[in-house]
Amino acid sequence: MSRIGKKILIIPAKTEVKVSGSNVSVKGPLGELSRSFQPGIKIEVADGKVSFAPAAKNPNTDMNSLWGAVSSHVNNMIQGVNKAFEKKLIVEGIGFKADVVGTNLVFKLGFSHPITVAIPKNLKVASEKNIITISGIDKEFVGQYVAEIRALKKPEPYKGKGIRYEKEVIKRKEGKKTV
Repeated sequence: MSRIGKKILIIPAKTEVKVSGSNVSVKGPLGELSRSFQPGIKIEVADGKVSFAPAAKNPNTDMNSLWGAVSSHVNNMIQGVNKAFEKKLIVEGIGFKADVVGTNLVFKLGFSHPITVAIPKNLKVASEKNIITISGIDKEFVGQYVAEIRALKKPEPYKGKGIRYEKEVIKRKEGKKTV
C-alpha cells in the first residue's frame, strides 16, 4: 500500500482538474498542464478532491508501485498551475558570468567562446549578479532545464568555480602542499 497514493488531494479555488481515461489535465491561474498515465491507476475527481487507487485488486501487480508516483505527479501539476516552481543557480568564478539576451542565456565560463542556451517559451529566466532564477509551472521541465545548464560547467572541488544550485554545498579538497 502506498502512503502517498492513499492521500486525497484537495483542489484549490480557481483550479480545474479533468480526467478522461488515463489523461489528466489541470487548469489554473498560471496556465494549463496535461499528462497521460498508464491505465492501471484509477483517478477520481469528486467534490473538489482527487483520489487514487490501483485498478486491480491484486496486491502483487506493477501498478501498486506506480500508485504513489501518479499521485505525486498530479499534486505537482496542481501546485504548478497555482504557484510557479522556481530554482536558482549561482555562477561562481573569476570572469564567469551569465546574461539574458533576448530569448537566449549567454554564458562566459572560461572557455575561448561564449556559450548560448535557448530559453524555452514556457519558462521565465532572469539573471542578476550571476544568480540565475528559472521559474515555470511544470516541475519536471524546470528541473531538467536547470540540470542541463548546470552540466555546462559543474563546480570543481578546489576553488568551487562553476555553476551550482543555490543551496548546494561543494566539498572542497585541499590543494598541493608546499614543503
